[in-house]
Amino acid sequence: MRIATWNINSLRARMDRVLAFLDRHDVDVLALQEIKAKPAQLDLAPFEAAGYETAAHGLNQWNGVALLSRVGLADVRTELPGAPTWPEDETGVVEARAISAVVGGSDGGSQDGLRIWSLYVPNGRELDHPHYGYKLRWLDALRAEGARELTADPQARTVLVGDFNVAPRDEDVWDMEFFEGKTHVTAPERDAFEAVVGAGYADVVRPDHEGPGVYTYWDYQALRFPKKEGMRIDFVLGSPAVQSAVTGSFIDREERKGKGASDHAPVVVDLEL
Repeated sequence: MRIATWNINSLRARMDRVLAFLDRHDVDVLALQEIKAKPAQLDLAPFEAAGYETAAHGLNQWNGVALLSRVGLADVRTELPGAPTWPEDETGVVEARAISAVVGGSDGGSQDGLRIWSLYVPNGRELDHPHYGYKLRWLDALRAEGARELTADPQARTVLVGDFNVAPRDEDVWDMEFFEGKTHVTAPERDAFEAVVGAGYADVVRPDHEGPGVYTYWDYQALRFPKKEGMRIDFVLGSPAVQSAVTGSFIDREERKGKGASDHAPVVVDLEL
């Protein structure tokens, strides 16, 4: 099974690119983030015509997540248990930042497949902004759900994929001095990310793609992409049963090129389940 994750930065604006990507790389399951639309605003028929079942979760023109699968799509969930609301007061809502389903189960069932979560972790904005605390609490809810899953079944096949908006290591950004006093690289954010890893979910891509300069995101501004000034913030974190099934991975940097590209590159992982 080939799975992929991609912050698409508006699905409606990049439908053709997604369809071409699925075909070119023979992808079985694609997790998307920042679809920036309600499901009713999306024309998903082209994906269905290409053989993919679809599930999307969006509340407005911000955030939004989706799953596309040609190997089944069962037990769809559109909320991360325990996720905080934003704003974190009486006006707040649970944003559309998580969707999961079981794929690859026999006869389309949900008992023996792979549960995949498409996740768009809050950005955090600035260190003194309430969104920063919201981000940390959101990551803690993800840790708790991941831990619950493996406590219930240590052999669970689960992957947490998406845009984590955290660069866990210094080598995951082009210049640590540039990020001094900024989000994505602070100790609390990195600790929150590592707590998810510590719950049993390892980065299954990094072993094949170590070192500085391996990025998944490049800002549109200041010519960051041609200058190779990027960040590694998109991940595939697998449970132990998934870790042992990985046969290969790659980051499709080519998808950051050309007119109309997202500011993120897809991350692709092959599994032998």
